[in-house]
This record gives sequence, C-alpha cells and structure tokens, in this order.
Amino acid sequence: MAANVDLSTNVAGVKLPNLFYNASGVMCQTEKELNQLIESDSGALITKSATFLPREGNPSPRYTALPNGIGSINSMGLPNEGYEYYLNFAKNYNYNNSKGKPLFISLSGLSVQDNVNMITAFNDADLPCILEVNFSCPNVPGKPQLGYDFEGMENALTVLAPLIKKPFGIKLPPYFDIAHFDIAANIFNKFENLAYVTCINSVGNGLAIDVETEQVLVKPKDGFGGLGGLMVLNTALANVNAFYRRLSPGKQVIGVGGVTSGKEAFMHVLAGASAVQIGTTLKEEGEGCFTRISKELSEIMASKGYKTLDDFRGKVKTP
Repeated sequence: MAANVDLSTNVAGVKLPNLFYNASGVMCQTEKELNQLIESDSGALITKSATFLPREGNPSPRYTALPNGIGSINSMGLPNEGYEYYLNFAKNYNYNNSKGKPLFISLSGLSVQDNVNMITAFNDADLPCILEVNFSCPNVPGKPQLGYDFEGMENALTVLAPLIKKPFGIKLPPYFDIAHFDIAANIFNKFENLAYVTCINSVGNGLAIDVETEQVLVKPKDGFGGLGGLMVLNTALANVNAFYRRLSPGKQVIGVGGVTSGKEAFMHVLAGASAVQIGTTLKEEGEGCFTRISKELSEIMASKGYKTLDDFRGKVKTP
C-alpha cells in the first residue's frame, strides 16, 4: 500500500479501517464465510440478507460468471440461515478480535411485519451492529422489489425507521430515470436516522444465453437473473452520484457494482461513495481481492497527490 495514504472512512458514525467490504450475498451466508471476511483485508463485513425463517433459495444453477470478465448473472432467491442465526453471530461478535471491523446486518423480510419482528429482536439484544434493510432483491419469484414501489417504500420506512434506535441504511435497486432519483431522495430525506443508502443491487432480470448449447445460464425464472460485475459499473456510478447530490447533508452513499480494480473503486469515491462493496470480483477471486484492490487504489491516490478519501470524494468534474 502506498505510503501516507489513508483509506479509512466512516459510515453511520462508525469508523472502518478501510472503505472496502463484501456486497451482501457474497461470502457471508455462514459463520465460516463471515470469519473469512474477518481475517481478510476488508474494512467491514455485512451478512447475507436475512429473512425471518431460513431459506434454501432458488434451484441451481443459479449463479454463473459471464465470458470475458464482463460480470455475472444470478438468481439466488435469498438463500440464508434465518435472522436468528445472524442475531446469534452478532451476539458473539468480538470487536477486539475482528481487526476493528464494524458488523453490518442485512435484513430482507418478505413482509413489513417480518422486518418489524427482526428489527425488534435486534433492538432487544442492544448490539453494536449496523442494520441495513434490503428493499431490492430482484430474484424472489412472486415478490416485487419494494424499491420500485415508492409509496410502499415510504410506508415501510414510516413503520421501520422509528423502531430502529440507531442510524441505519437501506439497500436499493438501480434507478434509471432522473425523476425516480428525485422521488426516492425526497422520501429518504424525511427520515433522520436513515444514515445511508447502498446502491446498487444487481440489475434485475437480465438474460444470458450460451450460443453453443442454445440454453440460458441460470435455471430459475426461465433464465432471468440479476446482472452484476463490470457491466453494471456505469449504472452504479450514476446511482451513487445521483443520491450523493440529492441526499440531505450527513446522509451517505455506499457504492457497489463493477469494482474489479482500484480504478473502479476510485471512480465510486469520486462519484460520492463513502465506502465501496465488492460482489462479483469477491465471488470469483476470493478475499484476496481486498488486498489487491486496496493497494491499487492507494497507488492511484498517491499518484494524484491525494492522502485521504475526503480529498476527492464527490468531486467528479463535468466539462
């Protein structure tokens, strides 16, 4: 890592040793995987999105990397161990033995009441973790993404935000219309303890086909799945910057999508990201990607004379 470069950051009032951690859904379903993240060079870790009860998820094959490193397609269907599993992990989480990494807990109830019940359980346990509510899973058959139902999302936040006793975040689907950025940001700005938004989740309902076999590459939903990796970078950057510009002062954006190297991470911060999550690259390369990408980002910053992330965060230029 380049000398005199500081990659530390703060999210929801909590310090991260560096800005990188896993995207929820990758290397975070089991305690074994979460412990791998603790031992890695990530700056934090987030759990798999938890439902009230355990889920096996969709049938396989449900994930595949796409050719030429362009990204991935998945239709996982929220496989997870159920919220009580992650609640117990949080109860036993030892910050002294975790390299100072904050623990984020992702919750994805299949109803608002599920989220109420899970949030209440975490509140009762009074744990020093940060809750993130997932409004954006595109791969549960029969369940639309709440992030695209603005009235429903505001109603959910009206119920959930007062229950959450600490600053919290939400994970969002990608938006593609300027009016939708405006509408969503106006909703989020109404809730004082909504500290950050994570964007983006995978771009929903792509279709990948193998020319040789003339077959789709994932089984669920007739082959339709969420797109991730390098191909979604520009959509992710647009969402990061759109919310960075529109959210009230003090609210933050976590960038995720298309990070394969330090270069893409630099662009996420330049667009306004306070931290950066890594999904497809982590899935394909393993936790060593945190070491490599941190080094690459440090070298880019040093070459430009930047010593901290604040030196260039949100300072992307227009012609």
